[in-house]
Amino acid sequence: MKIRFTLNGEPVSVEAPAHISLLHMLRDYIGLTGTKEGCDVGECGACSVLLDGKLVNSCLVLAPQAGGRTVVTIEGVRGADGGPNDLQQNFIDHGAVQCGYCIPGMVLAGEALLARTLTPTRAETREALSGNLCRCTGYQQIVDAIEATAAERRSGAAGRSTAAEPVAQPAEVVHG
Repeated sequence: MKIRFTLNGEPVSVEAPAHISLLHMLRDYIGLTGTKEGCDVGECGACSVLLDGKLVNSCLVLAPQAGGRTVVTIEGVRGADGGPNDLQQNFIDHGAVQCGYCIPGMVLAGEALLARTLTPTRAETREALSGNLCRCTGYQQIVDAIEATAAERRSGAAGRSTAAEPVAQPAEVVHG
């Protein structure tokens, strides 16, 4: 089945079976491995992506459900210079990156929260992260990084490069 959608700002067309998950289409058919497979049952959040701006577990979304929609993976989040964006840099600066396995999902959860509000409370930030498991940091550094990014974006201090910007991606991806 041919699935057409916008991936990280670019239109793509992928030939993939209708029964596979969005996670497996991204990893196995497109080759974007930043979206991690943790549990494959929607419990860990390692496979989080933005689907039409909403945080979802890509392991619970069938690939055809992405048809005609917009998907942003961690590969679609970057700064204007192609390096880390402000949130990713704050993850680094606040020691929020340990083993790194959960970080793509955590960054996307943070971006989804900051797209809704630049004044999240600590409780709102923790709630926004509640679907993403981290075994290394204890979450404090992740919460601190998101709060710092919110403050920078509110003040205009950060060059606001977010998940809305496209990345270099082939216009036509066909795998079959």
